[in-house]
Amino acid sequence: MGGENFRAAMLMLVSMVLFAVEDMFIKLLSEELPFAEVLGFIGLLGWLCFWTILRMQGGRLWTRDLLRPQIMLRNFAEVVGSIGIVVALALTEMSSTAAIMQALPLALVLGAAVFLGEPVGWRRWTAIGIGFFGVLLVLRPGLGDFEPASLMALVAVVGLAARDLVTRRIPAHVQSLQLAASAFFAIFLASIAMGIVLGQSFVMPDPRQCLLFVGCLAVGVAGYALLVTATRLGEAAALAPFRYARLVFALTLAVIVFGERPDSLTMTGAALIVGSGCYAMWREALLRRQQLRAAGFVPLRD
Repeated sequence: MGGENFRAAMLMLVSMVLFAVEDMFIKLLSEELPFAEVLGFIGLLGWLCFWTILRMQGGRLWTRDLLRPQIMLRNFAEVVGSIGIVVALALTEMSSTAAIMQALPLALVLGAAVFLGEPVGWRRWTAIGIGFFGVLLVLRPGLGDFEPASLMALVAVVGLAARDLVTRRIPAHVQSLQLAASAFFAIFLASIAMGIVLGQSFVMPDPRQCLLFVGCLAVGVAGYALLVTATRLGEAAALAPFRYARLVFALTLAVIVFGERPDSLTMTGAALIVGSGCYAMWREALLRRQQLRAAGFVPLRD
C-alpha cells in the first residue's frame, strides 16, 4: 500500500469508529424524538459547524462550483443515504443495520463496474453475489420476523455508494469542507420536507437530549471530515476493507448499550458480507499489482 493509500486507510479506520459511535447516539435520540427531527438537527448542526470552520480558514460557503452536476448529485446521494440510515436505526436493531451497511464496499465495486466501466471478472461478481446473499439473510424477506424498515439500510447503502463514487469525479480544487457543508445543508432541507410529509411535529429536546446531539455532532463531523478526506486521497479498493471496523464497534455498542442479541442468521449474513467484501478487495489489489508489473500491456482481468 502506497503512502497516500496508507494515510487514507488510517483516516478511514478512525472515521468508521466514530460513525459507529454516531449510530449509537442517533438510535438513542430517535427512540425519544421524531426521526425527521433527529435528521434535521444533524444536518443543521453539521452545516453550521463546517460553515464556521470554512469561514475561519478564509473559505467561501457559496461558489458556482456547488452548481456542478457532480456536486448536486453527490448531495442528493448524501440525502438518500442519511435518510436511509437514520430511519433504519430508528425502527430496527442497530446490529442488523450495521450488518447491512457492510455491503457498501461491494456496492462500490458493483457501481464502479456498471457506471464507471471498471473491469470486474467472474470471481468478484461471485463475491458480490455472495455478499448480497448475506444481506438477504440479515433482511430475511418472506420470514415471519422480516422487518420492512430494514430495507432502509439497503437504501442507505445505495445512497452512500453513489456518494463515494461521485466524490471521486469532483475536481480537486473544490474544498472538502465546502462539500461537507453543502451536503449537511441538503440533509437539513430534506429533513424539513420529510417531517411535513410524515406529519411529524417538532419536539423541544430536553438537556440530556441536547447533550446527546452535541456528542453526535462531535463524532459525526469528525468522522465525516475524515471520510471525505480519505475518499479523495486514497483508492477505493485500498480503503474498502477498513470500512468493516464499523461493524465490530457497532455490534459491541449494540450489545452493551441496547442489550441486543444478534441471532445466527444475522451473524451468518454479516460474515458472508464481510468475507466476500474482503475477498473482492484483495482480488482487486492483486490485479493492480499485476498490472503495475505488466506496465504497458493490456490491463489484466480477473
